[in-house]
Amino acid sequence: MSTQPAFPNTIFSPALAARFDRLVTLYPVKRSAMVPMLLYAQDEVGYLSEAVIGEVAARLGVSELDVRNVISYYSLLRTKPVGKYHVQVCTNISCMLRGGNELLEHCRRKLNVENKGVTPDGVFSLEEVECIGACSWAPAVQVNYDFHENLTPSSMDKVLAEYRAKAQNGAK
Repeated sequence: MSTQPAFPNTIFSPALAARFDRLVTLYPVKRSAMVPMLLYAQDEVGYLSEAVIGEVAARLGVSELDVRNVISYYSLLRTKPVGKYHVQVCTNISCMLRGGNELLEHCRRKLNVENKGVTPDGVFSLEEVECIGACSWAPAVQVNYDFHENLTPSSMDKVLAEYRAKAQNGAK
């Protein structure tokens, strides 16, 4: 049995490349591994660059356009670098009715960035999103993979302060 990786000229770390080699064997159709691969790649690289899109397409035997179509569908997938802490504010109907738009405006002022902007220090980025699936706990915000619910401007300030402290302490 060969120990050669399935994709020897990878841009990913050896651990992630090995994970991808295994991941494509877990699905009856390789293409089904696309979203997990994109999420793992984004976590490692920071965003889905041209090189990432190209390698994921090659690993799955699909076109780069196929990969881009999937990326465009999911708000968690991004093609531009974001801050260390990516703040996604839901403004869909449930969140909007309970203050989501005001929360977005509060974050915009507090962080001094526009939608899809990154703070000058690279700690935060802000994005308005359509739905994060937390309608019962609106208004809701997702920061990286963490959900924060039933927010007010005051409680959002506390959330941002916690992430700012983590950034200053070097935590992820």
